[in-house]
Amino acid sequence: MERLDGAVALVTGASRGIGLAVAQRLVDEGAKVCVTARKPEALAEAVAALGGEEHAIGVAGKADDPEHQEAAVAATIAAFGRLDLLVNNAGINPAPGPLLSVDLGAVRKTFEVNVIGALCWIRAAHRAWMGEHGGAVVNIASVAGLAPSPGIAAYGTSKAALISLTEQLAIELAPAVRVNAVAPAVVKTVFAAALYDGHEEKVAAGYPLRRLGVPEDIAGAVAFLCSADAAWITGHTMVIDGGVTLNAGLA
Repeated sequence: MERLDGAVALVTGASRGIGLAVAQRLVDEGAKVCVTARKPEALAEAVAALGGEEHAIGVAGKADDPEHQEAAVAATIAAFGRLDLLVNNAGINPAPGPLLSVDLGAVRKTFEVNVIGALCWIRAAHRAWMGEHGGAVVNIASVAGLAPSPGIAAYGTSKAALISLTEQLAIELAPAVRVNAVAPAVVKTVFAAALYDGHEEKVAAGYPLRRLGVPEDIAGAVAFLCSADAAWITGHTMVIDGGVTLNAGLA
């Protein structure tokens, strides 16, 4: 049997990149999945890649839209009969620059999606299934939330808040629901391309493992935290960074 045989998961922001890799790993481990994203066409392609409607469904909408959240949770339970796992992967970074000058509207939107959106997804899943039956939540944070992140300060601050949210909800939802997070460094996705495109070798040289992450690196960790192998782990943030945070403070 696969580790997640019989489980049902909802993965937000999963039409590509880390979210799609997570959904694929969960399917490979035996789970059924609902994937969400803004664009229906991209979602349809993702569902097909995951093996079709026997294994996955897609529900399109904006991650911070309460109606979309409720609809996706309801569709998951209608299609597969339960909702055991929630992976909050949807995130945005529309506001590069220092906090004193960045557009406040963009900062608010960052927190609406990255923090409040994650909280609302958890609330919706808890109301619909997990509160009565239990489950596990994994939030996709970032190493940018572990220390000051010049240049992406609003994003980093939102991810720090997401890590704190993870810890708080781990207390509030125990013992029935485990809540953990992962904090990746730079992963080779369209979302992060500006951080390495055209100079990947130079960026990777700062990592002890001498490479950037790939989505599958994150997917394996998420699958572990979703599984019974992590049954005594809650409130923790797993750093997945090729060792780069070991270099913090070194000249």
